Amino acid sequence: MLLPIIADTKVALAAQNAGQSNASQRSAGNILVAFFSRSGNTRVIAGQIHRALGTALYEIQPATPYPDDYEQAVEQARKERDSGYRPALKESVPNMASYKTIFLGFPIWGETAPPVIRAFLASHDLAGKTLIPFITHGGYGLGSSLSVVAAHAPKARLLDAGFTMQADQERQTLTRVTSWLEKIKTK
Repeated sequence: MLLPIIADTKVALAAQNAGQSNASQRSAGNILVAFFSRSGNTRVIAGQIHRALGTALYEIQPATPYPDDYEQAVEQARKERDSGYRPALKESVPNMASYKTIFLGFPIWGETAPPVIRAFLASHDLAGKTLIPFITHGGYGLGSSLSVVAAHAPKARLLDAGFTMQADQERQTLTRVTSWLEKIKTK
């Protein structure tokens, strides 16, 4: 994980080297890209936003990681969602007050935001901040994710023109491998 303070320092140094004004340096330091990614799809987008805009970068992680096995992770997330459970976070953003804009990235799990995103939103004071979602999904769309974000960060300004992309490689891979294995079993 790239800690926000390190990212802010890199942004300031890069801005200084490029001859940008102090106002530009402060502006870049006011933006955070916070993301959760299990398979890496959302991480790629977060990295691209971070590099393009010179932001701080923060990976949202549960204190106890989700299982590596896809099916086990899906089942755990379903149980958490259905019970309203919010997993403990590994850590919080230490200087959240310094950010005005937060790009918030996550995959859709069970037609909504993952439980760890609910925990992230509930554990940080986002009042007055602008939230810009970037969301990956496996083909079913956004589901209730934006209303979940709005409900868990009611005093933030949710930009509804976020970025959404179908990125279902993991599910497609599992389906294709299972299909292939079924074919060779019958021979």
